[in-house]
Amino acid sequence: MSDEITPLLPASDGLGVLYVVATPLGDAEDLSPRAARILSEADLVLAEDTRRSGLLFARLGIARKDGLGFTSFHEHNEEQRTPAVVERLLAGQSVALVSDAGTPLLSDPGYRLVRACREAGVRVRPVPGPSAPLAALSACGLPPYPFSFLGFPPRKTSQAERFFAAHRDTGATLVFFERKSRLRESLEAAHQALGDREFCIARELTKEYEEFLPGRLGALEGMDLELRGEITVVVGPASGNERTPEAEVALALAEETKAGGKPKEVARRVAARVKGWTAKEVYAMHNPA
Repeated sequence: MSDEITPLLPASDGLGVLYVVATPLGDAEDLSPRAARILSEADLVLAEDTRRSGLLFARLGIARKDGLGFTSFHEHNEEQRTPAVVERLLAGQSVALVSDAGTPLLSDPGYRLVRACREAGVRVRPVPGPSAPLAALSACGLPPYPFSFLGFPPRKTSQAERFFAAHRDTGATLVFFERKSRLRESLEAAHQALGDREFCIARELTKEYEEFLPGRLGALEGMDLELRGEITVVVGPASGNERTPEAEVALALAEETKAGGKPKEVARRVAARVKGWTAKEVYAMHNPA
């Protein structure tokens, strides 16, 4: 294990370095000494929200004033500001990129800048640290790997169902972010696409009211999902005995009906294709009372 301390200096070729710096999710003590040093010494700090990052810097004694080597860099101005940032890096300056909390680029701005730096031959160095997906995985009690991080699901229910369905057969644990106002809708869409799986809601990670709420996608009714704070959701992989979502059964039923046969025969064929459904249940779907 190395105890090397990396100097904050331009490379031998005179080019600067872009540092992608992870910042605390909540507890300010989670900022690493290396991250604190880079944020103090960099020629320029790019922050998703200078007010929010400014509060963290003030709490930790990091001297940064908005406009003086400290400026906003978010989804609405990233494309516009990237060329000027790359110019500064090409001139030998050091730049640190932070998001509101956690590791930048994970559902936060920065991808365009990192790619532009790589294309320009500028070094990009990660300064690892807090990450909501990893923090949730480490403490939720569901299989931690393989996992897929999905970001934020689409807002429309039909799009969200297709979004989750694309990951149904990967065998991976799924991790995504959600707004409190959309939590129930997204979990219901996940249930329709994935079937009945274990899940865990990780709320307010590393903060005073941190909470882990386990459940099953098939048992959302009656569950209190009116939650406050930042939310990360972990959905476990298929266990092999999940009930096929109703939408998928309906599709199989339409296909088998088109192929022909008596209703009970069609129901038997569909039941043979899907998991967790009896021919009687399929028949009832096809011939509601």
